[in-house]
Amino acid sequence: MGGFVVRDGNEADVDALLDIERRAARLLLDRGGLDLFAMHGLSRDDLDAGIREGILHVVETGGARAGFALAGEVDGNAHLFEIDVLPEHGRHGIGSALLESVCAEATRRGYPAITLTTLRDVPWNAPFYARRGFAEFDEAAWGDQLRGIVGRERLLGFPAGLRVAMRRLL
Repeated sequence: MGGFVVRDGNEADVDALLDIERRAARLLLDRGGLDLFAMHGLSRDDLDAGIREGILHVVETGGARAGFALAGEVDGNAHLFEIDVLPEHGRHGIGSALLESVCAEATRRGYPAITLTTLRDVPWNAPFYARRGFAEFDEAAWGDQLRGIVGRERLLGFPAGLRVAMRRLL
């Protein structure tokens, strides 16, 4: 596989990114009750907001989009809402490049940390982030916005025991 480039997302990317998310989510189907996670996705509005805020990063390889990361602000920190990579491009460093790109942007913007919520036991979720400097942090340290995100996840039916909030200091 050839190299890849990380760039800011734009309006021309939105349909392709929604497709990338759907294809990446299929990896959770039939994986021990994680189907629910695969059925909930981003909206066009979510991606449009990322474009306006300059926090939507896209990876291209061979002239085609292969993944993206969407981040924003939650409780005064950067917050990673989602990273998705096409399954056929997995394990080639694209997810790591997207994560580091978002962390570098968050650092440039002066955020003290970056937070996220993810699945505890899926190898390309919490274990992936832990290897890249993220650590679980206690609910007592969550701000109101993060509590709201986790609350909405629970209302959607995401089992609390499968979710974890993580943070990386910048």
